[in-house]
Amino acid sequence: MDVGLKKPFEVTFEPLEPMKCMNYVTRPEAGAVTLFAGTVREWTNGKRTMHLEYEAYVPMAEKKLAEIGAEIEKKWPGSRVAIVHRIGALAISDLAVVIAVSSPHRRAAYEANEYAIEQIKKVVPIWKKEIWEDGEKWIGDQSYKPGSEQL
Repeated sequence: MDVGLKKPFEVTFEPLEPMKCMNYVTRPEAGAVTLFAGTVREWTNGKRTMHLEYEAYVPMAEKKLAEIGAEIEKKWPGSRVAIVHRIGALAISDLAVVIAVSSPHRRAAYEANEYAIEQIKKVVPIWKKEIWEDGEKWIGDQSYKPGSEQL
């Protein structure tokens, strides 16, 4: 079945299409599909965000997304995962990340989807800069240096 998803773990400059991720994970043996779409919000801690900019070390980021997918499929047997993260300049309400998880039962799909977003924030080399009305700031650790990883 051609679902139009280039690959299940991807970092891209292109706008995200949640249904492509959902279609990729949907299959007859899955009784549940969860779809998480992280969007750019306008207000954070009382500051108005004008837009966000995401950067990534794409080869390592995609490798880490695939590792998260493999962890999920091991922890929640019968699960299937797709994770796509957007980089570049994103406007308010743009989709930044889409995570789709299917599993035989709903609890596993919910738990696995939440696990995915928490792991993305911890281990994937994707960085966010918030641009406000009165300034800007990189959020998270920018100390990662390409080439320092062990592939």
